[in-house]
Amino acid sequence: MKYIRPYALASELSDFFKILLLSLPNFFEAIIGTISLTGIFLILNDQLNKRYQIKVIIIYTVAVTLAGIYVFAQELKIIKLRRNTTFDPNDLIFSVIGLIIGFLIISLIKPRIQINSMLKS
Repeated sequence: MKYIRPYALASELSDFFKILLLSLPNFFEAIIGTISLTGIFLILNDQLNKRYQIKVIIIYTVAVTLAGIYVFAQELKIIKLRRNTTFDPNDLIFSVIGLIIGFLIISLIKPRIQINSMLKS
């Protein structure tokens, strides 16, 4: 996307398409981050003794919260993983939409991981 950015800004595209093109990475980052963290936390939770395992809805909520903290901290330049980033409120909006959609995806799919039970059988 960083290679397309200068061409998109200089093009005759409407503002809507420019905003869409430039903010879509934040949208996908929020979704992918939410799904990835959910998977990692489900695997870790499966490794715990049954008595100490956390409810799945809590894992989903924590995954979305941590993905949100990461995305917002990066956009607000609290953490800097990229050079030459500029603040854009549209990126925050797309991040929030991505977090909501990420939560809806994991809420609808209800992923579960049971590695230990698979290994025992």
